[in-house]
Amino acid sequence: MALSDLLYPDNPKRKQELIHLHQELLDCMSTNFHATNELVGVLNEHLGCTITPIEMRESSTVKENCEIIIQVMNEIQHQVQKIDSDMKDKLEPVLYQKLYDIKEPELEKIAIAQRVFSIIFGEATSTAAMVAIKLLGSNHLTLTVSKLIGLLAQIGASVLGGVSITIIGLGLEMILHAILGAVERSQLLTAVRSYEKHLAEFKTASEKYQRAIHEVTSLVRQQVQ
Repeated sequence: MALSDLLYPDNPKRKQELIHLHQELLDCMSTNFHATNELVGVLNEHLGCTITPIEMRESSTVKENCEIIIQVMNEIQHQVQKIDSDMKDKLEPVLYQKLYDIKEPELEKIAIAQRVFSIIFGEATSTAAMVAIKLLGSNHLTLTVSKLIGLLAQIGASVLGGVSITIIGLGLEMILHAILGAVERSQLLTAVRSYEKHLAEFKTASEKYQRAIHEVTSLVRQQVQ
């Protein structure tokens, strides 16, 4: 029996659809790597962080690449938490609360943050303070990072995790074998549905994540011009 019959007996076109789903997943991951590196660049340049930029490893599996980006996302979260701790330790409680008061003017928050960074680094730019305030006050970014970490972990643990990211460019049947090679034939439908389910959630979360990062990086670009 042909592989197409095993996969979707009623719809041979599912071959191309499955490959398209896989390529969409890789494209989405690639964009997230790029967006993450943009945020890493801002943190390193303006807040004195030393986070190593990341890149997709073509010789690795989807799971291994998920783990790469999860690791740096966790590091970003750690740096944001460290900024918050520094602010809490060095500010009077009233000033610290102002940083999270939505009614407080942002310029006032930036001035407060700049004062703390001047103590820590000896000097501080308004750009550094603005980045810190944006990160501390952005529940949107915090939530999207947490959501994306969870989805990446799910993808890595799913039937997609063991698939190499280098299979695009191979022949059609070889691609299908690579995607489904580690899966029992009785689980083929489960594999395809897993792609569809995870990809839909992943794309939505990724778009929110990329928008949240763009808000920070675009502000930085405006500030330094």
